[in-house]
Parts: sequence; C-alpha cells; structure tokens
Amino acid sequence: MKTSELKRILKKGGCYKIREGGNHEVWYSPKTGKQFTVDRHDSKEIATGTANRILKDAGLK
Repeated sequence: MKTSELKRILKKGGCYKIREGGNHEVWYSPKTGKQFTVDRHDSKEIATGTANRILKDAGLK
C-alpha cells in the first residue's frame, strides 16, 4: 500500500493531521483518542505490518 492510499483511508475514517515534521506527519484519531505517525512521502510503499498498526491505532481495523 502506498502512503497516499493510507492517508485517503485515514481521512475517510475521520482522522486528521495535527502537524508535520521532517519525514513524518502526526495524525489524530477521534475514535481512539490516539496520535500516530505517518510517513510524508506519498509515493513510498508502506510495509504491511506498519500500515496495519496505523489503521489499528486509528480504530479502522
């Protein structure tokens, strides 16, 4: 899964970006109340385990 696809899923799920850093963005999920980081490079592939962890933290999996 590409980072851009993951961000699209997160936005549909109600998550939003809090701030940006050098290589990562910090996102927030109102469903779980958790903050989590997502890679900034949209065309880069994300490892399956990492994508699943982000979706779990967001309450979407």
